[in-house]
Amino acid sequence: MESTRLWAGKEDAEDPLAAFRAEFALPDGVIQLNGNSLGPLPRTVPGALDAVVRRQWGKHLIRGWFDDGWFDAPERVGDRIGRLIGADPGQTVVGESTSVQLFNAVAAAARLRPDRRVLVCDAANFPTDRYLAASVARVLGLRLVECTAGELAAVLQAHRGEVGPVLFGAVDFRSGELLDLAGTTARIHAAGGIAVWDLSHAAGAVPVEVDAAGVDLAVGCGYKYLNGGPGAPAYLYAASRHQAALDLPITGWHGHARPFEMAGAFEPADGITRARTGTPQILSLLALEAALDPLERAGVAAVREKSLRLGDCLAALVRELPAEIRPEVVTPTEHHRRGGHVALRCPDAPAVSAALMERGVFTDARPPDLLRLCLNGLYVSYTDVFDAVAAFAEVAAAGSGERRAKGER
Repeated sequence: MESTRLWAGKEDAEDPLAAFRAEFALPDGVIQLNGNSLGPLPRTVPGALDAVVRRQWGKHLIRGWFDDGWFDAPERVGDRIGRLIGADPGQTVVGESTSVQLFNAVAAAARLRPDRRVLVCDAANFPTDRYLAASVARVLGLRLVECTAGELAAVLQAHRGEVGPVLFGAVDFRSGELLDLAGTTARIHAAGGIAVWDLSHAAGAVPVEVDAAGVDLAVGCGYKYLNGGPGAPAYLYAASRHQAALDLPITGWHGHARPFEMAGAFEPADGITRARTGTPQILSLLALEAALDPLERAGVAAVREKSLRLGDCLAALVRELPAEIRPEVVTPTEHHRRGGHVALRCPDAPAVSAALMERGVFTDARPPDLLRLCLNGLYVSYTDVFDAVAAFAEVAAAGSGERRAKGER
């Protein structure tokens, strides 16, 4: 095992992305493997926020809306995120929570197909997505059909002519499996549906080309691989071909064609601006803007390439563990089917995650038995992966011994 750690050190020394690790305020002694839940703090953020609070807000007061670019920030930051997901300018806007953006996107998709009464949702999707799909179905009187990715083709065929919005996550939040964005979108379109994607576990981790794939609408959070911080605002992508007809249920004065006229009736602005709602959360929005710097400079493709190598290293180390403590690698091994995190199936995964955290290895778990490890190429090293597997082996061996003592398997 020591020779493997020496190999990991050599890989780290030759890693072209190694310098980016220093751009994150990672605590000493911590191996950060839960960036799929909350990305670490980029060192660009504190200074940017200090300037916003002390100089812009503190000295400029209300002038900050135009003198400091606050008013344009939702679309300015939206275009930066758009570049990371393969969107041309003018199609992505930032603001509100992921829940609000999801509700708006799914409801707007349904209104683009008012004669279609079936809403399809990924049965394995994150709970919020499923809750909101059910809510949209209730509000608009739609029939909700849930299915897995493997069942989608059959469901689209069975409801051909009825399918309107189809909501799926680009990466399975539990297993880390990456779906075929372009191929699935094409199948949805062939059935006459509108493809709505949740990119929360994909943007910044895997190359996403929403324009090239023909995606209709997409949403994503800002606090995972975009490293925007806890509660960072979410973004909404709407393909330009749909924007003139986009009827969003949640509207606000910043989305009005002439916001400062304070008109009594809502008249949507042209383009993606109509997807803005009320006054944006400027502090969190500008923190997200500053956080994008390292990812933009590294490039998603380079981050992805290293992350895949880290995942291969992790899988190889896991295979070397003794059979009695060896977890099952749930995430597909094929690169084209793997997202940014790797899921391991092991007994008492939440307890294992808690024990690893005590050792400085930050992971997370999805009950009952999935341990998730984020392998972000911006700040995770090969040595991190080696040390994390070694820590897992210690925790798993202790747990196995306790179960044997209790007469359990």
